[in-house]
Amino acid sequence: MDNQDSLVIIDRIADRLLRFLAALSWLVLASFFVVALGAVRADAEDLNCGGHDLIAEMAKSDPAKLGALRQEAATTENGKGLLWKLEKPGVKPSYLFGTMHLTDPRVLKLSDAAEAAYKGADTVVIETDEVLDPKAPMKILAEAPELMMFTDTTTLDKLIPKDKVDIVKSALQERGISLSAVNRMQPWMLTSMLAMPACELARTKGGTAFLDIKLAQEARAAGKKIAGLETMKDQLSAMASLPTQFHIDGLMETLALGPSLADVFETMTVLYRNGDISMIFPLMRSVSPDGVETGGNYAAFEETMVNARNRVMADRASSLIDQGNAFIAVGALHLPGNEGLVSLLRSKGYEVTAE
Repeated sequence: MDNQDSLVIIDRIADRLLRFLAALSWLVLASFFVVALGAVRADAEDLNCGGHDLIAEMAKSDPAKLGALRQEAATTENGKGLLWKLEKPGVKPSYLFGTMHLTDPRVLKLSDAAEAAYKGADTVVIETDEVLDPKAPMKILAEAPELMMFTDTTTLDKLIPKDKVDIVKSALQERGISLSAVNRMQPWMLTSMLAMPACELARTKGGTAFLDIKLAQEARAAGKKIAGLETMKDQLSAMASLPTQFHIDGLMETLALGPSLADVFETMTVLYRNGDISMIFPLMRSVSPDGVETGGNYAAFEETMVNARNRVMADRASSLIDQGNAFIAVGALHLPGNEGLVSLLRSKGYEVTAE
């Protein structure tokens, strides 16, 4: 597959996948289960993610198109920047910081401004502080197994199109997992496993924490207060409320990306490091005339997993901002747009400025 073919495939389906990957901190559950199943070798080869920067490729192949995409991205409210200062009269300023739920060393390294805000905070807030408890996934599994597993006679091999079962089996075998071992898992758990690059899972198995978890772990060790804006059960319940067929389609789309997933992650990481959050989706939608699914299921996904969660997080963050000197770290895709956290916090009366 040449670079242009890679761009076409990625642009067709990556919008849904990127929202799925970047918005959900419970991706840690996928790595938990992969490690628990004994999969993924943590060797030097696995730790090298590879992948091409699609932005750099487009800059050479079609700079005019890239310029148009940048203009489109510029129309998104609050689409540039990862660190935002939150001010209210009478209390110390707090900060809102956009993360990626990855272990990539480039992601783990904070800018000087973000590092200063983080170290100076009294309270560090992440999406869910339950990620600090290694037993949390098993607690949820015991309390509400239906959120992660089929509890009736349903199995994945009955839901996956018959002509795709062997493809799923092959993809799992590359991770050292058999379909029989995960056959009763909800499809979005399997998608998480297959979407995460082997290098990410290998680093996790080797003890490297996602950025959000790393921030909370180090803050706790420094004696800071730790808080969460959601629970894992909140997040999983929201995902479980969406149609099963939507998730099966998402699984098939993830498999269709195949080796190009490395390009998706590399491009997303480059954009993140540059603070160009609003560029992610215009770039990924740019080539295919068909675009991504825009029907009712996708609208429901965006409302349930992004917009509704933003409203909950903004409400719960308010009391922490009112106490002053908090560092609030959430997935970067929760920040931009007129329904993003920056806009929502402004609507609550806070002064919010990019740093």
